[in-house]
This record gives sequence, structure tokens and C-alpha cells, in this order.
Amino acid sequence: MEKKILFVATNIDAIEGGDETGLWLQEFVEPATECKQAGFEVTGTSLKGGRIPIDPNSYSNELPRVWDGVMEPIHNTDKLENIDLTDYAGIFFTGGHGTMFDFPNQNVIQSALQHFIEHDKVIGAICHGPAAFVGMKDANGDSFVKGKTITGFTNKEEEKAGLTDKMPFLLQDKLIAEGAEFQASESYKEHVEVDGKLVTGQNSQSSLATAEAFIKKIE
Repeated sequence: MEKKILFVATNIDAIEGGDETGLWLQEFVEPATECKQAGFEVTGTSLKGGRIPIDPNSYSNELPRVWDGVMEPIHNTDKLENIDLTDYAGIFFTGGHGTMFDFPNQNVIQSALQHFIEHDKVIGAICHGPAAFVGMKDANGDSFVKGKTITGFTNKEEEKAGLTDKMPFLLQDKLIAEGAEFQASESYKEHVEVDGKLVTGQNSQSSLATAEAFIKKIE
């Protein structure tokens, strides 16, 4: 198996009312930087392929100065359905509000997840990234997140972002409804949960810590 990590990002660039959205940049840049520094090759992918839209609100001077080079994998992504998953040691679902619209209940995403589950590989997700787990069933027909300790963007954080009414559902509520042992910490503070080979981070402030825990599980 190659020392490679697959990063999945949203293709959605706008939500109800025309608000621009997309990938929350920090949630790709920091984990991708950590993976590269740990010796992993980073591949970007998405459901539709192509250049990944960036949420304009997520640009920040606090991001690593090497970010332009780090972003290369999301300049022209291949479709997830075309990726040879056997090449990858782990899969990481990035966030951004766009993921709430194109990650849940997707057969292609669920098929990819099944590969990583069956081969006992590491699965990571940050902020809204756990939307990829919504609708995912295990071999027994139970929800993938049932009984798993997990975190993600909380109801309170969504309310503070002012986008509660524009989301198709609240991520915290949906994961709890599907049986997750959802852990919510203080809003916009670093918080990571690790359950076996599943690593999740609550928000963008957790990007670096989530990446570190993700890499540790692989190594």
C-alpha cells in the first residue's frame, strides 16, 4: 500500500439565498500540510471532479505560508468514483457548509467508506465533513455511526454562524438520530474524538489536532 491520503471535498459553491460556500480552507490546508510533512502523498477528490470551490469567508493570513503549494491537489480533482482506493492508507473528509448538500446519502461516498472500513484503514472528518457518514449502513444494516464516539459542527456553532435555517438538517441532530455518541465541546474551540480508526474534529479550530490524531492512527 502506498503512503497516500485521499482528501474528499465538496463541489457545492452556493446555498439557499445565493450565499457563497465551498470548502472551508483551513480544514484542507492544515491537515494536508501535516500529512505532507509526515511523508504522505495527498490526493484531492470530489463527487463531480474539477476545481474545488473555496468559501470566501475562510481565507486567512494565519494559514501556513506554504498553502499555495498545498492546495494543488484541489485545483483539478478527479471524481471519487475513478479513484483506486487500494492505493490509500486513509481517507479524510474536509468540511465547509457545501458538504451538507453533496456528502450525505451518496452511494459513491458510501462505497468508498466501505472499502476503508473493510480494510481497517483510518477514516477522518472535520467540522461538517462527518455529513459523509449520514445514511451509511454497516453489513448488518445498522447506521455506520451507531455507538461510535464522534464529533462535528454543533447545533450551537451553526446557530452562531447564522446558517441554521439554510441547512438541510443540523449535523449534530442527524448523527445523534443515527445512533452516534456525539460529543460537543465549547463552540469554536479545539475538540477531537478518536474511536478506533475513526477520527473526527468539531470545527475548523480543530483542524490541526484532528490531522495529528489521524496521522498517529496510521503510523
